[in-house]
Amino acid sequence: MIDSVKACAVSSLLGVDNKIVYLIPPYQREYTWNKPNWENLLDDVLDSPGGYFLGSIICINQQRDATDVATLELVDGQQRVTTLSILLAALYASLAEHADTFDLDDNTELSNLKRKLVLKSPKNHVRLSPQRQSNNNADYEAVLAAAGVIPARPNPANLGNRRIMKAFRYFREQLAVRAGEPGVSVAERLFEFVELVSAAVLVKIEVKTHSDAYVLFESLNNRGAQLTPIDLIKNKLLATTHGQDADAVDQVFGDWRRVIELLGDDYSQQERFFRQYYNAFKPELEGIVNEAVATKSNLIRIYEKLIEHGSDGLMARLINAAEIYSRIALDTDEEATVLDRALASVRRAQGSPSYLLLMYLMTNQQRLELSTRDLADICRLLVAFFVRRNVTGLPATYELQRTFMAITRELGEDGTGSVHGLLRDRLTALSTSDDHFREKLRGHLYEDSRDMARFILASLAESTMTDETRVNLWAMADRTRRAWSVEHIFPQGANIPAAWVDAMGGDAESAKAVQANLVHTLGNLTITRFNSNLSNKPFAQKLSVTDGNGLAVGLKNNLSINDDVVSQTAWTEQHILDRRERLVEKTLAHFSMN
Repeated sequence: MIDSVKACAVSSLLGVDNKIVYLIPPYQREYTWNKPNWENLLDDVLDSPGGYFLGSIICINQQRDATDVATLELVDGQQRVTTLSILLAALYASLAEHADTFDLDDNTELSNLKRKLVLKSPKNHVRLSPQRQSNNNADYEAVLAAAGVIPARPNPANLGNRRIMKAFRYFREQLAVRAGEPGVSVAERLFEFVELVSAAVLVKIEVKTHSDAYVLFESLNNRGAQLTPIDLIKNKLLATTHGQDADAVDQVFGDWRRVIELLGDDYSQQERFFRQYYNAFKPELEGIVNEAVATKSNLIRIYEKLIEHGSDGLMARLINAAEIYSRIALDTDEEATVLDRALASVRRAQGSPSYLLLMYLMTNQQRLELSTRDLADICRLLVAFFVRRNVTGLPATYELQRTFMAITRELGEDGTGSVHGLLRDRLTALSTSDDHFREKLRGHLYEDSRDMARFILASLAESTMTDETRVNLWAMADRTRRAWSVEHIFPQGANIPAAWVDAMGGDAESAKAVQANLVHTLGNLTITRFNSNLSNKPFAQKLSVTDGNGLAVGLKNNLSINDDVVSQTAWTEQHILDRRERLVEKTLAHFSMN
Protein backbone atom coordinates (compact mmCIF):
# COMPACT_ATOMS: atom_id res chain seq x y z
CA MET A 1 0.00 0.00 0.00
CA ILE A 2 2.75 2.46 1.01
CA ASP A 3 5.60 3.01 -1.41
CA SER A 4 7.73 5.10 0.91
CA VAL A 5 7.73 7.13 4.12
CA LYS A 6 10.41 9.72 4.56
CA ALA A 7 10.98 12.75 6.78
CA CYS A 8 11.94 15.50 4.35
CA ALA A 9 13.06 19.05 4.91
CA VAL A 10 11.28 21.60 2.74
CA SER A 11 14.60 22.04 0.93
CA SER A 12 14.40 18.37 -0.07
CA LEU A 13 10.71 18.32 -0.98
CA LEU A 14 11.31 21.29 -3.24
CA GLY A 15 14.89 20.40 -4.11
CA VAL A 16 16.63 22.57 -6.67
CA ASP A 17 17.89 19.60 -8.68
CA ASN A 18 14.90 17.28 -8.49
CA LYS A 19 12.23 17.40 -11.18
CA ILE A 20 9.21 16.76 -8.96
CA VAL A 21 6.02 18.80 -9.06
CA TYR A 22 2.95 18.61 -6.84
CA LEU A 23 -0.60 18.62 -8.19
CA ILE A 24 -3.60 19.30 -5.97
CA PRO A 25 -6.47 17.38 -7.60
CA PRO A 26 -9.78 19.10 -8.39
CA TYR A 27 -11.75 17.11 -5.81
CA GLN A 28 -9.71 18.63 -2.96
CA ARG A 29 -10.95 21.62 -1.00
CA GLU A 30 -10.16 25.11 -2.21
CA TYR A 31 -7.58 27.10 -0.28
CA THR A 32 -9.20 27.90 3.09
CA TRP A 33 -6.41 29.01 5.42
CA ASN A 34 -6.68 32.54 6.77
CA LYS A 35 -4.75 34.97 8.95
CA PRO A 36 -4.63 32.92 12.18
CA ASN A 37 -3.27 29.94 10.20
CA TRP A 38 -0.72 32.12 8.38
CA GLU A 39 0.36 33.70 11.63
CA ASN A 40 0.75 30.37 13.43
CA LEU A 41 2.80 28.85 10.63
CA LEU A 42 5.07 31.90 10.39
CA ASP A 43 5.59 32.06 14.15
CA ASP A 44 6.19 28.31 14.47
CA VAL A 45 8.76 28.16 11.68
CA LEU A 46 10.63 31.43 12.26
CA ASP A 47 10.64 31.31 16.05
CA SER A 48 11.96 27.72 16.26
CA PRO A 49 15.68 26.92 16.31
CA GLY A 50 15.37 24.96 13.05
CA GLY A 51 13.86 21.78 11.69
CA TYR A 52 10.35 22.59 12.92
CA PHE A 53 8.01 19.63 12.33
CA LEU A 54 5.04 20.59 10.14
CA GLY A 55 3.23 17.25 10.05
CA SER A 56 2.70 14.82 7.19
CA ILE A 57 1.56 14.88 3.58
CA ILE A 58 0.19 12.03 1.50
CA CYS A 59 1.03 11.80 -2.20
CA ILE A 60 0.02 9.44 -4.99
CA ASN A 61 2.80 8.46 -7.37
CA GLN A 62 2.31 9.28 -11.03
CA GLN A 63 4.52 8.55 -14.01
CA ARG A 64 7.21 10.89 -15.29
CA ASP A 65 6.33 12.75 -18.46
CA ALA A 66 8.36 13.16 -21.64
CA THR A 67 10.47 15.89 -20.03
CA ASP A 68 11.33 13.62 -17.07
CA VAL A 69 9.13 15.63 -14.68
CA ALA A 70 7.53 13.45 -11.98
CA THR A 71 4.09 14.51 -10.74
CA LEU A 72 2.93 13.69 -7.23
CA GLU A 73 -0.77 14.13 -6.59
CA LEU A 74 -1.08 15.81 -3.19
CA VAL A 75 -4.14 14.36 -1.44
CA ASP A 76 -3.46 15.43 2.15
CA GLY A 77 -1.54 18.46 3.38
CA GLN A 78 -2.42 20.80 0.51
CA GLN A 79 -3.20 23.74 2.80
CA ARG A 80 0.25 23.62 4.43
CA VAL A 81 2.14 23.07 1.20
CA THR A 82 0.29 25.88 -0.57
CA THR A 83 0.93 28.23 2.34
CA LEU A 84 4.62 27.29 2.51
CA SER A 85 4.91 28.01 -1.22
CA ILE A 86 3.25 31.41 -0.78
CA LEU A 87 5.66 32.17 2.07
CA LEU A 88 8.63 31.23 -0.12
CA ALA A 89 7.28 33.51 -2.86
CA ALA A 90 7.03 36.35 -0.34
CA LEU A 91 10.62 35.72 0.76
CA TYR A 92 11.76 35.77 -2.87
CA ALA A 93 9.97 39.05 -3.55
CA SER A 94 11.36 40.61 -0.36
CA LEU A 95 14.91 39.54 -1.17
CA ALA A 96 14.65 40.67 -4.80
CA GLU A 97 14.08 44.21 -3.54
CA HIS A 98 17.55 44.12 -1.96
CA ALA A 99 19.37 42.41 -4.85
CA ASP A 100 21.59 45.46 -5.39
CA THR A 101 23.31 44.63 -2.07
CA PHE A 102 24.05 41.00 -2.96
CA ASP A 103 27.37 39.35 -3.65
CA LEU A 104 27.76 36.37 -5.99
CA ASP A 105 26.82 33.80 -3.34
CA ASP A 106 23.67 35.74 -2.44
CA ASN A 107 22.56 35.75 -6.07
CA THR A 108 23.05 32.00 -6.17
CA GLU A 109 20.92 31.61 -3.04
CA LEU A 110 18.19 33.78 -4.55
CA SER A 111 18.25 31.67 -7.70
CA ASN A 112 18.01 28.48 -5.60
CA LEU A 113 15.02 29.94 -3.78
CA LYS A 114 13.32 30.53 -7.13
CA ARG A 115 13.92 26.89 -8.07
CA LYS A 116 11.92 25.81 -5.04
CA LEU A 117 8.92 27.41 -6.74
CA VAL A 118 9.58 26.73 -10.44
CA LEU A 119 11.74 24.15 -12.20
CA LYS A 120 14.81 25.23 -14.10
CA SER A 121 13.83 22.88 -16.91
CA PRO A 122 11.28 22.92 -18.44
CA LYS A 123 11.61 26.67 -17.98
CA ASN A 124 9.13 28.25 -15.54
CA HIS A 125 7.36 24.93 -14.93
CA VAL A 126 5.50 25.74 -11.70
CA ARG A 127 6.36 23.40 -8.83
CA LEU A 128 2.90 23.43 -7.23
CA SER A 129 -0.43 23.46 -9.05
CA PRO A 130 -3.40 24.18 -6.77
CA GLN A 131 -6.82 23.01 -7.90
CA ARG A 132 -8.63 25.39 -10.21
CA GLN A 133 -11.94 25.98 -8.43
CA SER A 134 -12.49 29.43 -6.93
CA ASN A 135 -9.55 30.69 -9.05
CA ASN A 136 -7.01 29.00 -6.75
CA ASN A 137 -4.58 28.03 -9.50
CA ALA A 138 -4.88 31.37 -11.31
CA ASP A 139 -4.48 33.27 -8.02
CA TYR A 140 -1.40 31.26 -7.09
CA GLU A 141 0.26 31.91 -10.43
CA ALA A 142 -0.63 35.60 -10.04
CA VAL A 143 1.25 35.54 -6.72
CA LEU A 144 4.28 33.99 -8.40
CA ALA A 145 4.12 36.68 -11.08
CA ALA A 146 3.80 39.43 -8.45
CA ALA A 147 6.86 38.01 -6.70
CA GLY A 148 8.85 38.02 -9.94
CA VAL A 149 9.19 34.24 -9.99
CA ILE A 150 7.39 33.82 -13.35
CA PRO A 151 6.66 36.36 -16.10
CA ALA A 152 3.89 38.90 -15.54
CA ARG A 153 0.38 38.10 -16.73
CA PRO A 154 -3.12 39.63 -16.43
CA ASN A 155 -4.51 39.26 -12.94
CA PRO A 156 -7.78 37.38 -12.35
CA ALA A 157 -10.72 39.64 -11.49
CA ASN A 158 -10.99 40.51 -7.77
CA LEU A 159 -7.64 38.82 -7.06
CA GLY A 160 -6.96 41.01 -4.03
CA ASN A 161 -10.17 39.95 -2.29
CA ARG A 162 -9.28 36.25 -2.16
CA ARG A 163 -7.15 34.33 0.32
CA ILE A 164 -4.10 33.37 -1.75
CA MET A 165 -3.15 36.95 -2.61
CA LYS A 166 -4.07 38.06 0.92
CA ALA A 167 -1.70 35.44 2.31
CA PHE A 168 1.09 36.72 0.06
CA ARG A 169 0.52 40.31 1.16
CA TYR A 170 0.34 39.25 4.81
CA PHE A 171 3.69 37.45 4.60
CA ARG A 172 5.28 40.39 2.76
CA GLU A 173 4.15 42.77 5.47
CA GLN A 174 5.24 40.52 8.33
CA LEU A 175 8.62 39.78 6.76
CA ALA A 176 9.28 43.50 6.38
CA VAL A 177 8.60 44.00 10.09
CA ARG A 178 10.69 41.03 11.24
CA ALA A 179 13.61 41.79 8.93
CA GLY A 180 13.68 45.45 9.90
CA GLU A 181 15.15 44.91 13.35
CA PRO A 182 18.52 46.57 14.02
CA GLY A 183 21.70 44.54 14.22
CA VAL A 184 21.95 42.88 10.79
CA SER A 185 21.03 43.87 7.26
CA VAL A 186 17.54 43.23 5.95
CA ALA A 187 18.86 40.82 3.31
CA GLU A 188 20.89 38.87 5.87
CA ARG A 189 17.84 38.50 8.09
CA LEU A 190 15.68 37.39 5.15
CA PHE A 191 18.23 34.74 4.17
CA GLU A 192 18.09 33.47 7.77
CA PHE A 193 14.32 33.14 7.34
CA VAL A 194 14.82 31.20 4.10
CA GLU A 195 17.08 28.78 5.96
CA LEU A 196 14.50 28.27 8.71
CA VAL A 197 11.69 27.60 6.22
CA SER A 198 13.94 25.30 4.19
CA ALA A 199 14.85 23.33 7.33
CA ALA A 200 11.23 22.76 8.39
CA VAL A 201 10.31 19.09 8.14
CA LEU A 202 7.34 17.25 6.63
CA VAL A 203 6.85 13.49 6.58
CA LYS A 204 6.12 12.56 2.97
CA ILE A 205 4.11 9.37 2.53
CA GLU A 206 3.85 8.08 -1.03
CA VAL A 207 1.21 5.53 -2.07
CA LYS A 208 0.26 3.91 -5.37
CA THR A 209 -3.48 4.48 -5.70
CA HIS A 210 -6.35 6.67 -4.54
CA SER A 211 -7.83 3.77 -2.58
CA ASP A 212 -4.50 3.33 -0.76
CA ALA A 213 -4.47 7.04 0.02
CA TYR A 214 -8.00 6.92 1.37
CA VAL A 215 -7.31 3.93 3.66
CA LEU A 216 -4.13 5.58 4.93
CA PHE A 217 -5.82 8.91 5.47
CA GLU A 218 -8.61 7.27 7.48
CA SER A 219 -6.15 5.31 9.62
CA LEU A 220 -4.03 8.38 10.35
CA ASN A 221 -7.06 10.39 11.38
CA ASN A 222 -8.55 7.65 13.56
CA ARG A 223 -5.42 6.53 15.36
CA GLY A 224 -5.18 6.58 19.14
CA ALA A 225 -4.25 9.85 20.79
CA GLN A 226 -0.49 10.30 21.18
CA LEU A 227 1.19 11.51 24.34
CA THR A 228 1.32 15.29 24.49
CA PRO A 229 3.95 17.44 26.24
CA ILE A 230 1.43 17.94 29.06
CA ASP A 231 1.13 14.15 29.46
CA LEU A 232 4.92 13.82 29.58
CA ILE A 233 5.20 16.59 32.19
CA LYS A 234 2.61 14.77 34.30
CA ASN A 235 4.52 11.50 33.92
CA LYS A 236 7.74 13.21 35.00
CA LEU A 237 5.95 14.67 38.01
CA LEU A 238 4.48 11.32 39.05
CA ALA A 239 7.86 9.68 38.60
CA THR A 240 9.15 11.81 41.48
CA THR A 241 6.81 9.87 43.80
CA HIS A 242 8.52 6.53 43.06
CA GLY A 243 9.10 4.71 46.33
CA GLN A 244 6.87 7.03 48.36
CA ASP A 245 3.76 5.93 50.22
CA ALA A 246 0.28 5.99 48.71
CA ASP A 247 -0.69 9.22 50.46
CA ALA A 248 2.21 11.08 48.91
CA VAL A 249 1.35 9.75 45.46
CA ASP A 250 -2.29 10.73 45.91
CA GLN A 251 -1.26 14.23 47.01
CA VAL A 252 0.88 14.83 43.92
CA PHE A 253 -1.75 13.38 41.60
CA GLY A 254 -4.45 15.46 43.29
CA ASP A 255 -2.39 18.64 42.89
CA TRP A 256 -1.87 17.91 39.20
CA ARG A 257 -5.53 17.14 38.67
CA ARG A 258 -6.44 20.41 40.39
CA VAL A 259 -4.28 22.39 37.93
CA ILE A 260 -5.79 20.65 34.90
CA GLU A 261 -9.36 21.06 36.21
CA LEU A 262 -8.76 24.78 36.63
CA LEU A 263 -7.47 25.08 33.06
CA GLY A 264 -10.36 23.19 31.45
CA ASP A 265 -10.43 20.51 28.78
CA ASP A 266 -8.94 22.54 25.93
CA TYR A 267 -5.43 21.15 25.39
CA SER A 268 -4.19 24.27 23.62
CA GLN A 269 -5.15 26.33 26.65
CA GLN A 270 -3.39 23.92 29.00
CA GLU A 271 -0.23 24.08 26.94
CA ARG A 272 -0.41 27.87 26.69
CA PHE A 273 -0.68 28.13 30.48
CA PHE A 274 2.48 26.10 31.04
CA ARG A 275 4.36 28.16 28.48
CA GLN A 276 3.09 31.47 29.81
CA TYR A 277 3.74 30.51 33.43
CA TYR A 278 7.45 30.17 32.68
CA ASN A 279 7.52 33.29 30.50
CA ALA A 280 5.70 35.37 33.13
CA PHE A 281 7.90 34.34 36.04
CA LYS A 282 11.14 33.69 34.14
CA PRO A 283 13.25 36.07 36.28
CA GLU A 284 12.38 33.95 39.32
CA LEU A 285 12.92 30.63 37.51
CA GLU A 286 15.97 31.21 35.32
CA GLY A 287 18.30 30.16 38.15
CA ILE A 288 16.80 26.68 37.73
CA VAL A 289 16.33 26.59 33.96
CA ASN A 290 17.26 29.45 31.66
CA GLU A 291 15.56 29.29 28.29
CA ALA A 292 15.08 32.51 26.33
CA VAL A 293 11.38 31.77 26.07
CA ALA A 294 9.15 28.75 26.65
CA THR A 295 8.02 27.24 23.34
CA LYS A 296 6.25 24.07 22.29
CA SER A 297 9.59 22.46 21.52
CA ASN A 298 11.37 23.16 24.83
CA LEU A 299 8.38 22.93 27.20
CA ILE A 300 9.17 19.39 28.38
CA ARG A 301 12.82 20.26 29.06
CA ILE A 302 11.83 23.31 31.12
CA TYR A 303 9.40 21.45 33.35
CA GLU A 304 11.66 18.44 33.79
CA LYS A 305 14.23 20.76 35.38
CA LEU A 306 11.64 22.63 37.44
CA ILE A 307 10.23 19.33 38.75
CA GLU A 308 13.70 18.00 39.56
CA HIS A 309 14.41 21.18 41.52
CA GLY A 310 11.42 20.60 43.80
CA SER A 311 7.98 19.42 42.81
CA ASP A 312 6.18 20.38 46.05
CA GLY A 313 6.85 24.09 45.80
CA LEU A 314 6.30 24.05 42.06
CA MET A 315 2.85 22.49 42.35
CA ALA A 316 1.76 25.00 44.99
CA ARG A 317 2.78 27.86 42.71
CA LEU A 318 1.16 26.24 39.68
CA ILE A 319 -2.14 25.80 41.50
CA ASN A 320 -2.15 29.45 42.56
CA ALA A 321 -1.27 30.60 39.04
CA ALA A 322 -3.87 28.29 37.46
CA GLU A 323 -6.59 29.71 39.71
CA ILE A 324 -5.74 33.20 38.46
CA TYR A 325 -5.25 32.03 34.87
CA SER A 326 -8.65 30.34 34.74
CA ARG A 327 -10.27 33.64 35.70
CA ILE A 328 -8.36 35.38 32.93
CA ALA A 329 -8.68 32.82 30.14
CA LEU A 330 -11.89 30.82 30.61
CA ASP A 331 -15.25 31.98 29.34
CA THR A 332 -17.91 32.03 32.01
CA ASP A 333 -21.53 32.97 32.30
CA GLU A 334 -20.70 34.88 35.45
CA GLU A 335 -19.27 38.35 34.77
CA ALA A 336 -20.40 39.82 38.05
CA THR A 337 -17.53 42.23 38.74
CA VAL A 338 -15.99 45.10 36.82
CA LEU A 339 -12.73 43.14 36.56
CA ASP A 340 -14.43 39.98 35.26
CA ARG A 341 -16.15 42.01 32.55
CA ALA A 342 -12.83 43.66 31.64
CA LEU A 343 -11.08 40.27 31.47
CA ALA A 344 -13.86 38.97 29.23
CA SER A 345 -13.19 41.87 26.85
CA VAL A 346 -9.51 40.94 26.69
CA ARG A 347 -10.50 37.38 25.75
CA ARG A 348 -12.96 38.57 23.12
CA ALA A 349 -10.36 40.92 21.67
CA GLN A 350 -8.09 37.87 21.18
CA GLY A 351 -5.60 39.17 23.72
CA SER A 352 -4.19 35.79 24.81
CA PRO A 353 -0.53 36.91 24.43
CA SER A 354 -1.16 39.29 27.35
CA TYR A 355 -2.39 36.56 29.69
CA LEU A 356 1.15 36.12 30.97
CA LEU A 357 1.24 39.79 31.99
CA LEU A 358 -2.20 39.67 33.61
CA MET A 359 -1.25 36.49 35.50
CA TYR A 360 1.88 38.25 36.77
CA LEU A 361 -0.01 41.40 37.78
CA MET A 362 -2.81 39.54 39.56
CA THR A 363 -0.30 37.30 41.36
CA ASN A 364 1.64 40.37 42.54
CA GLN A 365 -1.37 42.66 42.95
CA GLN A 366 -0.62 43.52 46.58
CA ARG A 367 3.10 44.20 46.07
CA LEU A 368 2.39 46.38 43.04
CA GLU A 369 -0.40 48.19 44.93
CA LEU A 370 -2.95 47.55 42.19
CA SER A 371 -6.63 47.97 42.93
CA THR A 372 -9.33 46.05 41.12
CA ARG A 373 -10.13 49.26 39.22
CA ASP A 374 -6.45 49.56 38.22
CA LEU A 375 -6.52 46.04 36.78
CA ALA A 376 -9.74 46.79 34.89
CA ASP A 377 -8.17 49.94 33.40
CA ILE A 378 -5.15 47.89 32.34
CA CYS A 379 -7.51 45.44 30.64
CA ARG A 380 -9.14 48.27 28.71
CA LEU A 381 -5.72 49.43 27.52
CA LEU A 382 -4.89 45.88 26.43
CA VAL A 383 -8.19 45.64 24.55
CA ALA A 384 -7.44 48.82 22.60
CA PHE A 385 -3.97 47.54 21.77
CA PHE A 386 -5.14 44.10 20.64
CA VAL A 387 -7.98 45.40 18.49
CA ARG A 388 -5.48 47.59 16.66
CA ARG A 389 -2.99 44.76 16.49
CA ASN A 390 -5.41 42.07 15.32
CA VAL A 391 -6.94 44.29 12.64
CA THR A 392 -3.57 45.35 11.22
CA GLY A 393 -1.42 42.30 11.98
CA LEU A 394 1.20 44.55 13.56
CA PRO A 395 3.24 44.10 15.66
CA ALA A 396 4.19 40.45 15.09
CA THR A 397 3.35 37.83 17.72
CA TYR A 398 6.96 37.31 18.75
CA GLU A 399 7.24 41.02 19.60
CA LEU A 400 4.22 40.77 21.90
CA GLN A 401 5.71 37.93 23.90
CA ARG A 402 9.05 39.69 24.19
CA THR A 403 7.38 42.94 25.24
CA PHE A 404 5.19 41.42 27.95
CA MET A 405 8.10 39.39 29.31
CA ALA A 406 10.24 42.54 29.44
CA ILE A 407 7.51 44.38 31.36
CA THR A 408 7.21 41.63 33.97
CA ARG A 409 10.99 41.68 34.41
CA GLU A 410 11.00 45.45 34.83
CA LEU A 411 8.16 45.28 37.37
CA GLY A 412 10.06 42.60 39.27
CA GLU A 413 13.18 44.74 39.46
CA ASP A 414 11.39 48.00 40.26
CA GLY A 415 7.79 47.73 41.41
CA THR A 416 7.40 51.46 41.98
CA GLY A 417 5.54 53.89 39.76
CA SER A 418 2.45 53.55 37.63
CA VAL A 419 2.01 50.10 36.11
CA HIS A 420 -0.66 51.52 33.80
CA GLY A 421 1.67 54.32 32.68
CA LEU A 422 4.54 51.91 32.02
CA LEU A 423 2.29 49.60 30.03
CA ARG A 424 0.72 52.47 28.07
CA ASP A 425 4.15 53.80 27.09
CA ARG A 426 5.42 50.38 25.98
CA LEU A 427 2.30 49.45 24.03
CA THR A 428 1.90 52.86 22.40
CA ALA A 429 5.47 52.64 21.12
CA LEU A 430 4.75 49.16 19.77
CA SER A 431 1.28 49.84 18.35
CA THR A 432 0.61 50.65 14.73
CA SER A 433 -0.21 54.20 13.65
CA ASP A 434 -3.73 55.62 13.49
CA ASP A 435 -3.35 56.01 9.73
CA HIS A 436 -2.51 52.32 9.29
CA PHE A 437 -5.33 51.29 11.61
CA ARG A 438 -7.75 53.52 9.69
CA GLU A 439 -6.63 52.02 6.37
CA LYS A 440 -7.25 48.46 7.59
CA LEU A 441 -10.61 49.38 9.11
CA ARG A 442 -11.71 50.63 5.71
CA GLY A 443 -10.89 47.26 4.15
CA HIS A 444 -12.68 43.91 4.06
CA LEU A 445 -12.81 43.68 7.84
CA TYR A 446 -15.28 40.81 8.10
CA GLU A 447 -13.44 38.62 5.61
CA ASP A 448 -10.02 39.42 7.08
CA SER A 449 -11.04 38.98 10.71
CA ARG A 450 -14.68 38.26 11.39
CA ASP A 451 -14.13 37.92 15.13
CA MET A 452 -12.64 41.41 15.24
CA ALA A 453 -15.48 42.76 13.12
CA ARG A 454 -18.00 41.36 15.59
CA PHE A 455 -16.05 42.58 18.61
CA ILE A 456 -15.76 46.11 17.23
CA LEU A 457 -19.45 46.34 16.39
CA ALA A 458 -20.49 44.91 19.76
CA SER A 459 -18.13 47.24 21.62
CA LEU A 460 -19.49 50.31 19.83
CA ALA A 461 -23.05 49.20 20.57
CA GLU A 462 -22.26 48.51 24.24
CA SER A 463 -20.54 51.87 24.69
CA THR A 464 -23.89 53.71 24.51
CA MET A 465 -25.93 51.27 26.60
CA THR A 466 -27.32 52.24 29.99
CA ASP A 467 -28.42 49.97 32.81
CA GLU A 468 -31.96 50.27 31.44
CA THR A 469 -31.07 49.48 27.82
CA ARG A 470 -28.27 46.95 28.38
CA VAL A 471 -28.53 43.66 26.49
CA ASN A 472 -26.02 40.82 26.48
CA LEU A 473 -24.66 40.70 22.95
CA TRP A 474 -22.53 37.67 23.90
CA ALA A 475 -25.40 35.48 25.14
CA MET A 476 -25.60 32.02 23.61
CA ALA A 477 -28.76 30.91 21.82
CA ASP A 478 -27.63 27.32 22.28
CA ARG A 479 -24.35 25.47 22.71
CA THR A 480 -23.04 26.31 19.27
CA ARG A 481 -24.26 29.78 18.32
CA ARG A 482 -24.75 33.21 19.77
CA ALA A 483 -28.12 34.90 19.91
CA TRP A 484 -26.60 38.04 18.34
CA SER A 485 -24.42 37.82 15.25
CA VAL A 486 -22.98 39.89 12.41
CA GLU A 487 -25.41 40.78 9.64
CA HIS A 488 -24.48 41.94 6.14
CA ILE A 489 -27.05 44.58 5.27
CA PHE A 490 -26.35 44.24 1.54
CA PRO A 491 -26.26 40.41 1.27
CA GLN A 492 -23.00 38.56 0.68
CA GLY A 493 -24.45 35.61 -1.30
CA ALA A 494 -23.40 34.96 -4.89
CA ASN A 495 -26.96 35.21 -6.23
CA ILE A 496 -27.87 38.84 -5.63
CA PRO A 497 -31.68 39.26 -5.43
CA ALA A 498 -33.32 41.60 -7.95
CA ALA A 499 -34.34 44.09 -5.25
CA TRP A 500 -30.70 44.49 -4.22
CA VAL A 501 -29.52 44.76 -7.83
CA ASP A 502 -31.96 47.66 -8.20
CA ALA A 503 -30.70 49.23 -4.96
CA MET A 504 -27.13 49.12 -6.27
CA GLY A 505 -27.92 50.81 -9.57
CA GLY A 506 -30.06 48.35 -11.47
CA ASP A 507 -27.23 46.56 -13.28
CA ALA A 508 -26.20 43.05 -12.20
CA GLU A 509 -22.50 43.57 -12.96
CA SER A 510 -22.44 46.85 -11.07
CA ALA A 511 -24.12 45.18 -8.10
CA LYS A 512 -21.50 42.41 -8.15
CA ALA A 513 -18.74 45.02 -8.23
CA VAL A 514 -20.22 46.82 -5.21
CA GLN A 515 -20.54 43.50 -3.43
CA ALA A 516 -16.92 42.56 -4.18
CA ASN A 517 -15.63 45.93 -2.97
CA LEU A 518 -17.88 46.75 -0.02
CA VAL A 519 -19.99 43.85 1.25
CA HIS A 520 -17.48 42.85 3.97
CA THR A 521 -16.55 46.39 4.97
CA LEU A 522 -17.53 48.03 8.25
CA GLY A 523 -20.16 50.25 6.63
CA ASN A 524 -22.22 47.24 5.53
CA LEU A 525 -21.99 45.31 8.80
CA THR A 526 -24.12 45.39 11.91
CA ILE A 527 -25.36 43.11 14.68
CA THR A 528 -28.83 41.62 14.80
CA ARG A 529 -30.58 38.92 16.75
CA PHE A 530 -30.89 35.55 14.97
CA ASN A 531 -29.86 37.02 11.63
CA SER A 532 -30.82 33.87 9.69
CA ASN A 533 -34.30 35.40 9.72
CA LEU A 534 -33.02 38.26 7.53
CA SER A 535 -31.29 36.22 4.83
CA ASN A 536 -31.46 38.04 1.45
CA LYS A 537 -34.60 40.03 2.23
CA PRO A 538 -34.96 43.50 0.68
CA PHE A 539 -33.79 46.40 2.84
CA ALA A 540 -37.29 47.53 3.75
CA GLN A 541 -38.12 44.07 5.11
CA LYS A 542 -34.82 43.77 6.98
CA LEU A 543 -35.69 46.88 8.94
CA SER A 544 -38.69 45.42 10.74
CA VAL A 545 -38.40 41.63 10.62
CA THR A 546 -39.78 39.78 13.66
CA ASP A 547 -39.53 36.16 14.70
CA GLY A 548 -42.45 33.81 15.29
CA ASN A 549 -43.01 35.33 18.72
CA GLY A 550 -43.16 38.90 17.46
CA LEU A 551 -39.66 39.73 18.76
CA ALA A 552 -37.82 42.35 16.65
CA VAL A 553 -34.85 40.61 15.01
CA GLY A 554 -34.30 43.06 12.16
CA LEU A 555 -32.27 46.24 11.97
CA LYS A 556 -34.71 48.11 14.22
CA ASN A 557 -33.37 46.42 17.34
CA ASN A 558 -32.49 49.58 19.32
CA LEU A 559 -28.73 49.11 19.04
CA SER A 560 -27.09 52.50 18.55
CA ILE A 561 -24.88 51.24 15.72
CA ASN A 562 -28.06 50.85 13.66
CA ASP A 563 -29.37 54.38 14.21
CA ASP A 564 -27.90 55.64 10.95
CA VAL A 565 -29.28 52.59 9.11
CA VAL A 566 -32.88 52.53 10.28
CA SER A 567 -33.29 56.23 9.43
CA GLN A 568 -32.85 55.36 5.73
CA THR A 569 -35.48 54.29 3.23
CA ALA A 570 -32.96 52.61 0.93
CA TRP A 571 -29.49 51.12 1.18
CA THR A 572 -27.08 52.02 -1.63
CA GLU A 573 -23.37 52.04 -2.34
CA GLN A 574 -23.09 55.62 -1.08
CA HIS A 575 -24.84 54.73 2.18
CA ILE A 576 -22.27 51.97 2.77
CA LEU A 577 -19.36 54.32 2.02
CA ASP A 578 -20.69 57.08 4.27
CA ARG A 579 -21.42 54.75 7.18
CA ARG A 580 -18.03 53.08 6.80
CA GLU A 581 -16.30 56.41 7.39
CA ARG A 582 -18.45 57.17 10.43
CA LEU A 583 -17.80 53.78 12.01
CA VAL A 584 -14.09 53.91 11.21
CA GLU A 585 -13.73 57.20 13.09
CA LYS A 586 -15.82 55.93 16.00
CA THR A 587 -13.63 52.83 16.18
CA LEU A 588 -10.46 54.92 16.18
CA ALA A 589 -11.78 57.00 19.07
CA HIS A 590 -13.14 54.05 21.03
CA PHE A 591 -9.91 52.05 20.83
CA SER A 592 -7.53 54.94 21.38
CA MET A 593 -4.30 54.18 23.24
CA ASN A 594 -4.40 57.55 25.03
